Amino acid sequence: MFRTTTLRRLAPVALLAASTLVLASCGSDNKDKTSSKPDKSSASASPTKDANGCTKYPSGKTSEGVKVSGDFGTKQTATFTTPLKATGLERTVLDKGTGAQTKSGETLDLLISVYLGKDGKALGTQPVSLTVGDSQMIQAFTAGIDCVPIGSRVVVAAPAKDMYGPQGNTQLGITAEDSLVIVTDVIGDKQPLVPQEWKKNPPTVKFNSKGTPKLTLPGGKPPADLLLKVLKPGTGDVVKAGDTVTLDYQGTSWDTGKIFDQSYGKQPASFATDQVVEGFGAALVGQKVGTKLVVSIPPKYAYGEKGAGQQLSGQTLVFVIDIQKTAATAAQ
Repeated sequence: MFRTTTLRRLAPVALLAASTLVLASCGSDNKDKTSSKPDKSSASASPTKDANGCTKYPSGKTSEGVKVSGDFGTKQTATFTTPLKATGLERTVLDKGTGAQTKSGETLDLLISVYLGKDGKALGTQPVSLTVGDSQMIQAFTAGIDCVPIGSRVVVAAPAKDMYGPQGNTQLGITAEDSLVIVTDVIGDKQPLVPQEWKKNPPTVKFNSKGTPKLTLPGGKPPADLLLKVLKPGTGDVVKAGDTVTLDYQGTSWDTGKIFDQSYGKQPASFATDQVVEGFGAALVGQKVGTKLVVSIPPKYAYGEKGAGQQLSGQTLVFVIDIQKTAATAAQ
């Protein structure tokens, strides 16, 4: 069963915004607290700020040696001489945007790619949304969005030990001796994702006597867009962004044609709309309780493109959803 991975861990993004990559460790209960914290010994760990409160991230030969091709906000392909070894954090703004300068507290839509310096291996490319000045974010990711004009393409090179401490990031195969190259396209202020109506060649969904759906997908390639069809409109409360929603669901991979998870026949699931993959949450917001719908979620709004580090990466996911209840999530 995939329930823990497709519901409880349907993170807003599959790889690049996962806490294991972007967020700093909060420590553990072990006596040796230093093992889970970044190395503070390098100069890059204590940057200075200018008169406007912007951090002074130095550029250098390492970050300046990275070349990036691909249309802004759509595709990034970084090339550099390997092995690339960063001795401290360096930031180079490859293409300076013409928009307003980013400021603390602003949530941005981004495209981020991460590469291993030793061999140029791509760890993944993913659209993400991050907040400028988030104190829990690893500094190398903060550097890509801090005080740069909207529309900029930024390269950051940094030692892994400064990011993840002497243990590295074992989950992603990153050692403390590695260096990482991070490419960030600063696209703009985050805009809410809204599904398009699924008008052309939608699937058929039939429910049996027990209320379990049978989905029949149309032929051909999966849609490139986030598409939604309401099977039965509801009459209850409207789901708002951030609400905790109780629902039944069935998830099918368009690529394999197989059901990978469902709650039908078990207990309904409950989770907040902002704690699931972006396409799933977007399908819920604005719908009424009692609504039954089917939504097709392309990889970029699900688990990322192929190679993004999740079992369902690169696959278009189709969910049948029956919304049963919604409630505002209690403040933490």
